[in-house]
Amino acid sequence: MNVKLGFDLNCFANRYLEPEAWTDLVAACGIRVVQFNFDIIDFLLPRKVQERLAEQTRHCCRSKNIRIKCAFGGHNHHQNYLGHPDDEAAACYEKFYKKMADLTALLGGEGFGTCFAITTAPVQRDPERRAQIVARAIEAYHRLAAYAKAQGLKYLLYETTSTPRETCATFAENDEVLARLKDAAIPMLLCLDVGHRNQATPGAPETDPHAWIRKYGRVAPLIHIQQCNADGSHHWPFLPEFNRKGDIVPEKILEAIRDSGADHEILLALEVRHRAYYPDEYKIEDNLKESIRYWRQWIKE
Repeated sequence: MNVKLGFDLNCFANRYLEPEAWTDLVAACGIRVVQFNFDIIDFLLPRKVQERLAEQTRHCCRSKNIRIKCAFGGHNHHQNYLGHPDDEAAACYEKFYKKMADLTALLGGEGFGTCFAITTAPVQRDPERRAQIVARAIEAYHRLAAYAKAQGLKYLLYETTSTPRETCATFAENDEVLARLKDAAIPMLLCLDVGHRNQATPGAPETDPHAWIRKYGRVAPLIHIQQCNADGSHHWPFLPEFNRKGDIVPEKILEAIRDSGADHEILLALEVRHRAYYPDEYKIEDNLKESIRYWRQWIKE
């Protein structure tokens, strides 16, 4: 089993944008692999600015032996995009994904993604229109896979969700999407999150984060880890006070990965959030370091 411990850099968004700063903190935590986040370098910045910041980032990563595995949308880009109800708007947003691919290639990542296709509440209540939008998104992902391959990327990603309106919140829909993208130019893979549990049907397997990992570990290059429970995707740090309230236990996560039969590298990317408010604002560095120390009991360097 090939499991690495790292960060989703949305932990650092808004606070540590400078390449020197976030790589210093990553290195201080003893981490060598990260998932880049487009909140750190926005793919909507002018190309020359992206190139300069990407070069700074690559230099800082090389000097501290940090590898960017892949890249992902963050707080700023948790939008409908390919699930937008307007067809013309969705076609325009497809160009955003090409910009994501371009920036990922500049950073040396393997692949990129964000949510599959977030729909609106009216669309969610209209099964026929929803099916049309999902089909439209799949067509777009086929085109994007070809584009990403030309940029040297190895896979596309999307994140499974906890609510059907945001799509891919059920095993059935994920199975359908993966099957319909099986012939894409590069593989479509999953980003799992232990906090993304579909609680709409009590007792269903989708309520269990371990069931998600057992079922999709073989097609997931990374899993977002956070301390949380069935009451919500809290993004708590792994401190004693939160471990008592949460239900994420490293042994169980690793057991689920083993049960999945995954034989590729899987990044367990810590995804912890802190409010910009006293005292949370001032605890982030200590909480990140303590969370990594906690997980290092099970995942050695």
